[in-house]
Amino acid sequence: MKGKASDVAFDATLRQAAPYQLRRARKDVVLAIEKQDLRQKVRVRRAANLILFVVDASWSMAAAERMIATKGAIMSLLVDAYQKRDRVGLVVFQKEDARLVLSPTNSVDLAEKALKDIPVGGKTPLSAGLLLAHQVLVRERVRDREVMPLMIVVTDGAGNVSMTDMPPQEEALRVATMVKKADLRAVVINTEHEAFDRGLAQELADNLGGPCYTLKQLRAEELYAKVREEMRGKA
Repeated sequence: MKGKASDVAFDATLRQAAPYQLRRARKDVVLAIEKQDLRQKVRVRRAANLILFVVDASWSMAAAERMIATKGAIMSLLVDAYQKRDRVGLVVFQKEDARLVLSPTNSVDLAEKALKDIPVGGKTPLSAGLLLAHQVLVRERVRDREVMPLMIVVTDGAGNVSMTDMPPQEEALRVATMVKKADLRAVVINTEHEAFDRGLAQELADNLGGPCYTLKQLRAEELYAKVREEMRGKA
């Protein structure tokens, strides 16, 4: 049997050896165990979740609301991740580019420091945010093939800054398709007001290959609950 001696599954080994004791009767031992009886422990390794929030921090009436809700959801998820292998990260996009504000972590302390002051305002480089998120999740999956990445995109789906000479919206959808082809799970939380919804968030979700949700209230507990629901659904 391959593996360390500590990997022997004693209960299973004893059950395997028990039927043969009459023919193996020996005075020097109570129970005669032979090599073919040995059974190894089957260790089930829990797959780690990696939740990466991708949040629109560009200027709008709801910018501050988005960040407050996201920060609260991240902290709640990190409390859940205590003593687990789950990690949470944050990409924000605003002005001309995107930034990895919080590298994937399970540390509440690191998250509190990183999330303390996140500026909002400026234009909406949606494609840059999606591309950075794609790079982060692909890199993490290379490091750990068992990780279960989940991208949570908090946006109205309207980009207005390109990385190339392509129209912003077309570029964002192209990058979204890249995410889908990389087999990265993604969910869009639509922040567009229902009365003015242009369907851009749904179009983005379609290209990402994931669902699009509009929460009744964009609050930390609502966002947290939706992420937990998605995690359970794919467990």
